Formats: sequence, C-alpha cells, structure tokens
Amino acid sequence: MNRRQLTLILVAFVVLGGIGLWLRHRDVSSYQTTSGAMGQKVLGEFDPNAVTRFVLRRGTNSLSLAQKDEQWVVAERGDYPANFAEVGETLRKLWNLKIAQPVSGPLGASAIERLELNPDATNQPATVIELLDKDGKTLKSLLLGKQHRRRPTTPSPMGGEEGWPDGRYVMVAGQTASASLVSESFSNLEPRPESWLNKDFFKVEKTLSVSVTYPEATNSWHLTRPTESGEWTLQGAQPGEILDTTKISGLANALSWPSFDDVLVKPNPADYGLDQPILANLTTADGFQYALQIGRREGEEKYYLTVNVTADFPKERTAAADEKPEDKERLDKEFKEKTDKLTEKLQKEKALAGWVFQVSKWTLDSLLKKRGELLKEPPKEEASAATALPAPPPINPVDAILPPLPPVLPDLDDEHEE
Repeated sequence: MNRRQLTLILVAFVVLGGIGLWLRHRDVSSYQTTSGAMGQKVLGEFDPNAVTRFVLRRGTNSLSLAQKDEQWVVAERGDYPANFAEVGETLRKLWNLKIAQPVSGPLGASAIERLELNPDATNQPATVIELLDKDGKTLKSLLLGKQHRRRPTTPSPMGGEEGWPDGRYVMVAGQTASASLVSESFSNLEPRPESWLNKDFFKVEKTLSVSVTYPEATNSWHLTRPTESGEWTLQGAQPGEILDTTKISGLANALSWPSFDDVLVKPNPADYGLDQPILANLTTADGFQYALQIGRREGEEKYYLTVNVTADFPKERTAAADEKPEDKERLDKEFKEKTDKLTEKLQKEKALAGWVFQVSKWTLDSLLKKRGELLKEPPKEEASAATALPAPPPINPVDAILPPLPPVLPDLDDEHEE
C-alpha cells in the first residue's frame, strides 16, 4: 500500500466518522427533545384554585364562567348557577393535561390551518380557552384544534370509517413554534351557555292535590286525594262528569322528574305568553306547595314556565304519650334526618324563583290536560224513533200454525136446478 492509498483511507475514515458523530448527535438531540416533551404538562404548573374566571371562545360564540358569591355562574345567562362538577372537572383536566405526542415545529400557516389551530380562521377556527385570576390576569391560555380520530381496524357494516375521537391537537397561545397531540378529545368543551347550566330542578313527590287553571274557565280542573296512594276525586264535579282512571294514571308522577333546557335572561312576559299563563298548583304530603306559571308553547316541543316553591312542615316532633325511652332516641333521629332533607330541598327549590325556564313538552304532558280530557266519554245515544224501521204487523198465532183454507167452490146442485 503506497502513501496515496493510505491517505485516501484516512480521509474516508475521518469523513465517515464525522458523519457518524453527526447522526448520533442528531438522534440524541431528537430523543432528548421527544422524551422531554412527551408526558410533560401542556400548560406547565399553575394553581387551579386561583382560577376565578374561565372563558371559551370559538368564532363569534363566547362563554364566560365566573366565581360569584362562592359559586360558579354563567355570565351569558344572567349569572345563573353553573354546573360546578363540570367546571371543576374541566379545570382538573387542563391542569393535568399532558403531551401524548409533540408536533415538530416551527409550524407554518398551512400546518396551523390544517390542524385547525387558527382562532381567526373563517372555517373550523380553534377554540380559545383562557384561565384568569381574581384580578383579571390571564394565567394560562390554550388553543384547541382538530380532533384526532382512531380508525377501526376492520370495516364496520354500519359505516363510520372516520373512527372516533381519541385526542386533540392543542397549542399554547403565543407559542406558534410547536403544537402537541393530547389524549383528551374535549368533545363537550363548547361555548354553548345552556350546556354549562346547573340542571338541578324541582321535584314534586307524594302529590295530594293538583289544580290547573286555564284562561278559559271551562277547561280548568282540580283533583285531590286523601293519601298518596288514594283515588283521585274531581272537585266541583258536574252531573255526568266521571273521571277516567286511564286518562289520569300519570298524574301521580306529574313533575316527579322535570328538567329544563335553558333559562331566559330578562324576558318580556308577553313575548312568551306569561302575561296570561296557565296556572298549575300542586300540594304534597310533606307540605310542599308548587305554583307554576306556564306560558306559550314554542313550536311542537317547548314551553316556558316559572316556579315558586313554599313549604309548611313540622319542625319539632310530638312524642306519643306511651312512647318508650328506648324508642324516643331512634324516632328523634329519624325525624331530624327527614326534617333536614326537607329543609335542604326547600332551600334549593326556592332559589328557582324569578327565573323563566324553557322546558320540553314531555315535562308537562301529563299535567296540561283540559277538563274534558280527564273524563269518561258519555255513552252513545241509541237510534231515535224517527230513524228506526217500522215494526211488522202482528201475526195471529192460529195463522202461524194452520195453512190457509182453500177458496169456497160453488154449490153444484143449485147450478143444476137452474
């Protein structure tokens, strides 16, 4: 081997060694970046208890949830109470949100549009989340982009080849150099105020009396029963008015599980038929009185109503004259537990006063019946004598048995004499 060949070998060795070192450094750098990012919190560290306002924006839609008087409220619904469990769960997810897979950057405008991370886009804009403290300072801000979908391994006969959401692309606001894929899809995180309301509503139990008063008096009615399992009686029943048990079978459970879809902010009563409402009053065995004003029916599926709740139940227990000491402690405890539950129920339901609720038709279906719809139908009248067929002539019993006599023949002798 001459000197020239040796030099070429050394040069090749140096070049190959340099390339190897560069590739190793690149792989190590990439590994360190990836392993350092995966599993890290997207928003870093912050105190979720310091968040006093939570803002969602997407396009022209906006939602603001805020802490007020030690509870979360929905600003767009006149500070109606928000679903505390939903707000708390969302804050927990954001605080614990971790990177499942980093998206290499820096990202260009086309990549940001493709991942739906542009909050100003005309089509498919990003959802903006802002977490603010009591002073209005933004603690964290995040952009929610396109959902990641897991496609089925085998084709489904029902379709749905696009799969189901199992993650979402996110970007910390102001950090356009990189984005991340997280395992939370945030499918329900939308700036729709009605979906964030506390949907706890009133509940009528052990109903003893129901009255419904219509603007047209002839449609009104009032039913009562002596016990929660007794039979209903129509008050002021007119002759011929008999209750149809099949038509009032659902009355015992009317408003036992009501729900509402939305609340109205400062409505004009005349716009919703609440200036001339249907009045419904219900009384229960526990002493609760529910006064409802029911407004206009909206389309085929919705009504508007207000509800006021009062109650009158004993606060102290009267012991029986022959009550044994060993029974007194047990009975006192049971009475207190029941009274505490009724008191808590009354406080929650009294807070519904002053609001106008939008409810579904099925909520009021069993209650909104007119008087005639509760009664048995009158028996059908028999055919009148004027339209009846004429009666056949009476039949002589003898004629019915004996055949008719033959005609009388002339006397032959008389004819011969002539």
